[in-house]
This record gives sequence, structure tokens and C-alpha cells, in this order.
Amino acid sequence: MRIWLFGLAVAMVGGSAMAAEQQEPATPANPTVATSPADAGGEAQTAKKLTLDRLFSSPNLSGASPRALKLSPDGKLVTVLRNRPDEKDRYDLWAMDTTTGDWRMLVDSKKVGTGAELTEAEKMQRERARITNLKGIVAYDWAPDGKSLLVPLDGDLYLAGIDGSVRRLTNTKTSELNPVISPDGGYVSFVRDQNLFVQPIGGGDARDVTKTGKGTVHWGEAEFVAQEEMDRSTGYWWSPGDKRIAVERFDEAPVGVVTRAAIGADGTKVYNQRYPAAGTPNVAVSLYVMKPDGTGRVKVDLGSDPDIYLARVDWTPDGRTLLVQRENRAQTELDMLAVNPISGASQILFSEKAAEHSWINLSDAYRPLRDGSLIWWSERDGHGHLYRFNAGKWTQLTEGDWDVAGLVGVDQTKGRVYFTANKDDVLERDVYSVDLANPGVVTRLTQAGWWSSAKMDADASRMIVTRSNSDQPEQVYLADADGQRLEWISQNSVEAENHPYHPYLASHRETKFGTITTDDGAVLHWEMITPPLEPGKKYPVWFQHYGGPHVQTVSRAWGGPMRQYIVDKGYIFFQIDNRGSANRGTEFEDAIWHAMGSVEVRDQLAGANYLKSLDFVDPKRIGTYGWSYGGYMTLKMLEANPGVYAAGVSGAPVTKWELYDTHYTERYMGDPNKVPEAYAAADAIADAPKIADPMLLLHGMSDDNVVFENSTLLAAKLQAADVPFEMMFYPGKTHTAGSDIHVWTTIFNFFDRTVKNRK
Repeated sequence: MRIWLFGLAVAMVGGSAMAAEQQEPATPANPTVATSPADAGGEAQTAKKLTLDRLFSSPNLSGASPRALKLSPDGKLVTVLRNRPDEKDRYDLWAMDTTTGDWRMLVDSKKVGTGAELTEAEKMQRERARITNLKGIVAYDWAPDGKSLLVPLDGDLYLAGIDGSVRRLTNTKTSELNPVISPDGGYVSFVRDQNLFVQPIGGGDARDVTKTGKGTVHWGEAEFVAQEEMDRSTGYWWSPGDKRIAVERFDEAPVGVVTRAAIGADGTKVYNQRYPAAGTPNVAVSLYVMKPDGTGRVKVDLGSDPDIYLARVDWTPDGRTLLVQRENRAQTELDMLAVNPISGASQILFSEKAAEHSWINLSDAYRPLRDGSLIWWSERDGHGHLYRFNAGKWTQLTEGDWDVAGLVGVDQTKGRVYFTANKDDVLERDVYSVDLANPGVVTRLTQAGWWSSAKMDADASRMIVTRSNSDQPEQVYLADADGQRLEWISQNSVEAENHPYHPYLASHRETKFGTITTDDGAVLHWEMITPPLEPGKKYPVWFQHYGGPHVQTVSRAWGGPMRQYIVDKGYIFFQIDNRGSANRGTEFEDAIWHAMGSVEVRDQLAGANYLKSLDFVDPKRIGTYGWSYGGYMTLKMLEANPGVYAAGVSGAPVTKWELYDTHYTERYMGDPNKVPEAYAAADAIADAPKIADPMLLLHGMSDDNVVFENSTLLAAKLQAADVPFEMMFYPGKTHTAGSDIHVWTTIFNFFDRTVKNRK
């Protein structure tokens, strides 16, 4: 489950799908503005008050925030996707020379693209990635020789040279999904019509190397829960040297059908969607290895239990072994399989086992090395840390009361590992390094006071660092392996007079942070933004929450201008991370095991009680808002504590966990067939008649993630009990409906009436 706050996706951590980047860059007015390429489109310097219309118009108020940053294989270019100042959702491909800092556009999406409508399959993949609103170029892949890039655009594929040339590779009515260039650069591969195709990059026709994909059978794709919950978006993997391809086959036939009515303003389309609800069958998954022409196919031995998850697939650097992570249905065991690609035979290298009343969190923070060892992320000591597995022995590389978030790179020559973590402050994220020869000695490479992430080249010689804080939107720079900045990629300073947010700096309010301790001793972090406080005046509160696992909402990162708009309207903005939230260790997160909607609700109540203790807060005017899991939390909070909150907004809520998907729900709640009492307590339907405060219910009517039935069940229950509430449903909108200006107009009208102007 991805969350939506103010229409912006928030990335989840630890093995669920990452949300799309939403704060996008603008294009430079001219190529000489290399240090801040997205500052064009600025506004007058006069201080202004934010408006809702301005929040949703171009250019993006957060300024520059490049997407899909990559270093070319030879390190000579940094490539990014940047949007246009007059069309903030359309992206083009740009490159910066790392020697001179000069920028140039490589592919203009309007000149090259056809504007063709995407197929339903590609639309659904984009929905999984939360990029349904984006146009133009949304992804690309470098050729290993560094001379060309594979660019998907409007459902077809193009090969773009760094010399400015563009060659069309496909011209079909159906979309090419999951396109990549093979590791040695000999082929382009993609999925079309549920089969894997391989095409020589030098010329020649594409060949379908699988042929039985049709109906419920898919080759080379990731199944729904892999995309939505497991952070795995592809279903095939090339070996080094272009010798073999590991290809997933899945059959949806066992999965139950949900009839999804895409109700639009001009008509209704009905889709029979295969949706694996909790406690029901998943797809049947198998894995094969074959040569690029489809011959020599062997089936991988995934074990005797067919009801498993194919979590991760990778090749060792020498291409001799296929590494497969196999997770059991209960998500309490994860086996690393070493597979012989010639025979398909497998053996278990090692296993991860969850502690009692816990689960396995998947991660991408691992790396097979040339010497045969493996860098591995594990929560076996209660926190997410890095280990080295070598010749059957384990060495812990990092340890302490903090969590590693991601693996950035490995310098295999120097034996140095780069990673991101919250070692120095739970509200921050920094880039660190540790040497294999000196485990436990960790060096911070980025500046304190920021929320940072990074990407490195294959040799870990340089990194691209992205950072932000509560007063500065994302900045991006190129750094050396010691973290020293070499060149700004996007300085994006709000102090620059032509930055889109600069005219609003005069009304920008500081974000303050603090903690409260619950009655049973849990320490919870909060953040707050207030209007200028007048002595003796009491203010209404916009109490925002998410509350679900794998997410941290309170941090020093840039939160976007919407919360400043809320404060401009006279509200105090407040949120708190309850138990169950991420990046605080397993004990903090495990509190929701088989008990969603319990401790989170109590912790949010502790936050409300803290607010009511403040002399500048009006205790009768605290309104609570959430989307997705946050929408579910709104319902549980109103049900559990009537009269505490002036009103609540519930966006796209799960109301009955039996309706949500297997991998997410069963991870925390178990199998509903085995623990029905846990589901009964967690669901929001039975206690819905207890809602006594004003409540607004919103949902996209074409939501294929939290299906619309969740809200119709709730509405029916409330109506049958004669409980008054308000609702707004959105024809044709999916789970991303929260990014619509009409949604926010509706929410503010409701909050102003029931909270801010409450008598």
C-alpha cells in the first residue's frame, strides 16, 4: 500500500513498492544556467499568499527535483528526466556533461512522441508506480557502451544516441513493457502481449522467446502484488554476457475476480480484475532460464511448496549462479537459493527467519560481489543493518540503535560499502560508508540537518546526492566518493529570486519538532507548523496522519507547499508517527502484529491530548485527515474516540482488511481464515455507527488498489444505521485521486465549515 498525503506519493521502505517522484523540475530558460537548471518560470518578487490554484499549476512550486537520475557507464554524463515549466507533468530527457557542467536536451518528448494512448496494461503498471499523471518520457535505460539510451515513449521504443540521433525500434498498437538493454548491449528486450520479446539492437525483428502468454498466463511481467507491495516491477533478468535470461511465468487463473467498474463522466467500462484478496489464492508462479533465442529452457526448482512469493532474482557477477529469494506465504521465512542456470537445480545458501510475532521485511539493500561474497541487509538484531556473507560465514558491518535504509554502492577494489541510514538522527537520513576490513566503523559523508539519498556509478567512484529539509526543496549535486560536492545538478535554492517558491518565502513558517512519551513508555516524534501566534488566541488544528507500517511521515525532509498553504489559512499543521511506523526498529513496528487499528489509534490519541494541553490550541477545533491507510485511521480514530476530534476526512480507506491484497495484509494481520477474530477487530465496518462527529468520505471509483467496495460497504453501513456523513466519489479516478484539485477544494470546504469556523 502506498500512501497519499496532499496528493503526493510518499515512498515506503523495506520491500514495498516505491512511490513516484512528484516534485518535478522545470526546464532551464537557456543552457548556460547550469547550476540551477530548473529555476526558470519564476514569479514576481513581491511576497504572496499561496492559493490552491497555484499549488496545482505550473511551474512546480518545489522547483527543481529531477527524476531518474543516472550516471552514464563511462561517467561522462549525468542524465535526468526534467519537466517543462509550462507543463509540469510532461518530461524530456536531458544530460549534463560532468566535466563542463553544460546541459543539453537528448530527447524532446513532443518532437519524438506520437501522443498515442497507452494500453490498459501500461496504464496499470504506471498506476502501480504512481505515475499515472506523467506524460512524455517516464523511464530510460543506458546502453553499456555509454553511446545510446533506450527510451520508451507513448507505448513504443526509441534508441537515442548521445549525438542527438533518435531511431525508432518498435511501431505497434500495443505497448512494450519493462524494456531494457541487455548487459553486453547486444539486445533490446521487452514484454508485449504477455510474452517476452528479444530484438537485436543493431537491427532485425523482435522475436517472441515465449509464446504461450495469453489469457491468464503472463511471461516476463511482475504480478500485481510484486508491483504493488514487493517493490519488484519486472519479471525477467539478463545474465552477464547476454548468455541467458531468467524469466518469470505466472498464471492468474487461481486468483479471484473483482469486477471493477471504471465509472467515468462519459460512460462506464467494466474490468474483471484478478485481485488476490487476503486469505485467497495468489497467482501460480514459476521461473525459467533460457537463452536469448528462447532455446535451452530449464525450469528453476523453487521447492515443493507452490504457495510462495518470488521476492528477488539476481545473477552473480560471473553469471554462473542465479540468486533467487523465496519467501513463504506467511512472510516469516526468506530463503536465498543458489540456482544452477544450466540444470535449474537449487540449494539454500542461507535463510532469514522472523522473530515471534513479527515478519520479514524485503529489501533491495544487498549486492553479490565479484569475490563470491554477498552484502546483505537484515533485521535479525532488531534493527536493519548490513552484513557480509562469505564462504558460509557472517560478518556484521553496521550495528546500533539505528537503521540502514538502503545500499548506495560498493567499491569492490577498496572494499568499501556506501549506504543511507538514520544513525545520527531518526528524523534525518545521511549517506555513510564502512570498510569491509573494519566493520562497525562508520563515516558520515553528507551534511547533517538534511534528508538525503544517493546513487553511485558501478565502480562507486562518484555519487549523485539528493537532499532536502523542511525549508529547502530537493537539491541535487554530483559528489566524489568521499561526499565532497563536485558540481550542482540542481541547486534549486528558494533564495533565488526566480525560484517559483521565492515569492512565498515571507509567509513560510518554520517546522518544529518534538517528542511525547505515551503512558506505557513509547517515545513518539511529532512535527508542527503554526501561524504567527497571537497572545491569548487559540487556533484550529489540521491533524494529519498516516499510521501504517513501512512509512515515516515525521522527518526533516521538504514536505511540500501544501502544508504551508494550510498554515496560511490559519490552521496549525501537526502530525505524529505512531508505533507501527518505519525506521525505529522491529519492536516499534511489530506493535501492530495481528492488531491493525489498535496501538496506532491510541498513539494518535496521545498526540491529540498533547495538542489539547497547549494554550494556543483550541481543543474543540482539531480536525483529522488521512488517505489510504490514513483514511482507515480516520475511521478507527472517530469510532474509538467520539468527541475528541471536531471532524475527520477519510480518503480511499480500507474498511475491511479481507478486501485488501495478500502480501500486504497477511504480512501484518496473518491469514483471515486462521485468525478471523484479528480481522474482525481491525475492520472499520462493525463500529461505523459509533461515528458521531462530522465525517467526509472520498474515494476514486476506479481504484484498483483499495477497491471502491471498501467505501460502498462503509456508506451502506452508515446509511442503514442512520448516521449522517458526507461523501464525494470520483468517476474514473484511481487511488491517486488525492492529487486532484477538486478533492482539495472539497476537503477545505468541509474543514473550514466543521473545524475552523466551528462555533
